[in-house]
Amino acid sequence: MGKRSRQRQRNQPAARDSRDNAGWGAGYDDIIKENKLFEHYYKELGLVPDGEFDQFMEAMREPLPATIRITGYKSHAKEILHCLKDKYFKEIQEVVIDGQKIEAPQALSWYPDELAWHTNMSRKIIRKSPLLEKFHQFLVSETESGNISRQEAVSMIPPLLLKIEPHHKILDMCAAPGSKTAQLIEMLHADMDVPFPEGFVIANDVDNKRCYLLVHQAKRLNSPCIMVVNHDASCIPTLHVDSDGKKDILFYDRILCDVPCSGDGTMRKNIDVWKKWTTSNSLHLHGLQLRIAVRGVEQLAVGGRMVYSTCSLNPIEDEAVIAALLEKSEGALELADGSADLPGLKWMPGVTSWKLMTKEGQWYSDWSEVPTSRHTQIRPTMFPPKDPQKLASLHLERCMRILPHHQNTGGFFVAVLVKKAPMPWNKRYPKVLSLTHTHTYRLSNNSVVKKKNKKNKNTVQPPPSKKMRLFGFKEDPFVFLSEDDPVFSPIQTFYDLSPDFPKFNVLTRTHEGKKRHLYMVSKELRNVLLNNSERLKVINTGVKVWSRNSDGEEFGCAFRLAQEVTHKHMQPVYFYHITLVTGSKVIFMSTLRMGSIVLRYQPNPNNPAEPQCPIELCGWRGKTSIRAFVPRNERFHYLRMLGVEVFRDKQGQGQGRRDAEKEGKEGGEEEEIEAEKEEESQGAAENEGELDLKNGDQDGSSEPKTNGGNQGTSS
Repeated sequence: MGKRSRQRQRNQPAARDSRDNAGWGAGYDDIIKENKLFEHYYKELGLVPDGEFDQFMEAMREPLPATIRITGYKSHAKEILHCLKDKYFKEIQEVVIDGQKIEAPQALSWYPDELAWHTNMSRKIIRKSPLLEKFHQFLVSETESGNISRQEAVSMIPPLLLKIEPHHKILDMCAAPGSKTAQLIEMLHADMDVPFPEGFVIANDVDNKRCYLLVHQAKRLNSPCIMVVNHDASCIPTLHVDSDGKKDILFYDRILCDVPCSGDGTMRKNIDVWKKWTTSNSLHLHGLQLRIAVRGVEQLAVGGRMVYSTCSLNPIEDEAVIAALLEKSEGALELADGSADLPGLKWMPGVTSWKLMTKEGQWYSDWSEVPTSRHTQIRPTMFPPKDPQKLASLHLERCMRILPHHQNTGGFFVAVLVKKAPMPWNKRYPKVLSLTHTHTYRLSNNSVVKKKNKKNKNTVQPPPSKKMRLFGFKEDPFVFLSEDDPVFSPIQTFYDLSPDFPKFNVLTRTHEGKKRHLYMVSKELRNVLLNNSERLKVINTGVKVWSRNSDGEEFGCAFRLAQEVTHKHMQPVYFYHITLVTGSKVIFMSTLRMGSIVLRYQPNPNNPAEPQCPIELCGWRGKTSIRAFVPRNERFHYLRMLGVEVFRDKQGQGQGRRDAEKEGKEGGEEEEIEAEKEEESQGAAENEGELDLKNGDQDGSSEPKTNGGNQGTSS
């Protein structure tokens, strides 16, 4: 794809950001929500049912309701839901502001298990009530901890239609900023008894900087089965894997193809679209969308499902792409009927006829009407098939278009494709060549010499430097531990690792010097990494398991456990040195060694007032005490789970207020990117502090007592 096309793709995904990160009643009062061309175009197309167009336009001008999704894994998500329903939602129902009773949040009827909610409360209303302010602070804090996602309702639909199972290999082609990627990871880990599912998620985005936002989202779930890569989705490379001793092509069981679009379905949130919208946007993007979709189905396994989605209502970006894709497939693809998959969701069937309009107002109903001078802008694939029989066989009515006024959402389009056979041009899959790993050496005169090395199979080299410059930062290598790596022997001894611990799935990000952090990936992702070093630019993968701590050397191990290893699905099934936490009392085990430990809370089903999900925290056993190491943004979450109130009052200047202010700032993207780069590329120290489980203040008037980040033993 050329430079201009890449730039367009980088500029467009703001619409996707807007629907993924739905906020709380934004401003933009100075922007007039009028666009005569938009109204004329959609009224002429007839996408809105008769008599409903005024309702449609009225809904488009109203602020988008805030929607939240409870993230994480089953038992933990249920605990968050219990906290929301029994504490905050009940209290909100009693709030009266300006003589009117506040409407409590409502569950999205079509989202499973009441894990998604929406509310019309605005920032202005929230600021008028200390109780609502506390609720808002709760949402901000839990969002930063990764337990709640502020995500627009329609953005939640595509992952649900993919029907993810733990063994599925999944590709998210245009993944940033990552809300839907998080859903995919959660579904992959639906079975809590399987810490390492056979499946994985490869999340891709063309924009290098946005990849780090994607990393930030994915890392909150701490999965060993996620890899973030940086490629142009329209030509994302074909990957190879080892299968029974032979090289094989990797085909994905599920693909999410949420393409860049004009974003006119996001007008309720992204107010700038009102003044920027023209029909030219769709005409410019159609070709890119089709190329991405074609590349997706090429990599889809026979029998697999691909969901194509946009936040545009325009048939040129929606049905036209699907129709062209189905025609190209010559029967290899078919549209699935998803009408029964999301009961309660209101949607309109896809259309089978549409026409084009230029920004000057000129209409074209067929390719034959388009003058030669416009052939570079308007293409034949933008029109519906002319043959009525062929058009009927495509079943475009199975596409789903969500209109804003039907259930108070944004506009959205989604289609589910099932692959029945190889694509016509891929019926004879290319032979996979045996590959050797290549080291690149740069000489003083800037010439490049490549040296083949067949033995170094534990090292995943980054792509050649010339390609890196096209897509941003140069990444550190991913180096798997060798069988005789001296760093692992003391770890194995100190932690008394079980014999089946997947040692060969442990990796670092450095060739030389001291290893600061050790990460772990699933066996299947290890296979992908080792076989695609020359064609894949990996931004991030794996979950952190150990971090270097020099104070631990006196106890026989220089590495302490990282908090990520205890996270929900990565339960410490391999570690024997575990204490039990009951309420606020720590039971000391006389045989427990000094150094790194895991603290585990086991729920008591006979006491529903206590948390009913397991909680695992990394800690440190000193000479006279036990401390828990908890990442800063999770500290309040765990205290709240244990019943400790941690918010200041509305006038305070504590952490809750600072989080609320931070959440409302604009332009914080660069800071997040730089923070991620510093941590991942330079190996910055883990952002953790000590949390004394026995000393948190109970009255809610001050923050819990913490000692920032000292990882030594406690006195």
